[in-house]
Amino acid sequence: MNLPNFLSLLRIILVPVIVIFLIQGSYAKVLIVFVVAGLTDALDGALARLLNKQTKLGSFLDPLADKILLSTSFIALAIFSLIPSWLAVIVISRDFLILLGIMILSMMSVTYEIKPIFVSKVTTTLQIATVFFALLLKTVTYDIISYNWIIVLSWLTASFTIISGLIYIIKGIKFINRTA
Repeated sequence: MNLPNFLSLLRIILVPVIVIFLIQGSYAKVLIVFVVAGLTDALDGALARLLNKQTKLGSFLDPLADKILLSTSFIALAIFSLIPSWLAVIVISRDFLILLGIMILSMMSVTYEIKPIFVSKVTTTLQIATVFFALLLKTVTYDIISYNWIIVLSWLTASFTIISGLIYIIKGIKFINRTA
């Protein structure tokens, strides 16, 4: 196992730690662990390219680690009312639809290549920012950051999540139509 793949695996391992700290109400610790997990995400891709250590395992493990981290974070933050529950439903539903689409394409033996699109990268950035600021709101006084900003960020995140989901659905339909 190379270093970039180890960092992706570490991100997955940090997810239960985040949940445990959330259950304990240790929001500062959750924020620190989430930031560390986010740094592993930035580092694994950069190191894989820089060290020429891009692997098939890494191309599977990195997005899986991202999905596990963000999905778990959104579900847990919604349960603890730190973000709107409707946002967690939108984020999880998009990821579920993408996975369902991949399964359908695979079952139909449709050749496809999934490349992250720009709007998807913006979506991921907004999702990370939403989790970060929701946790930051619980660790600092309300004078620094207002819950209203979380609501605005939630609507922005939801919008991009829906748009990127629709784009992936359209791409999936095009893959199917191309082979029909």
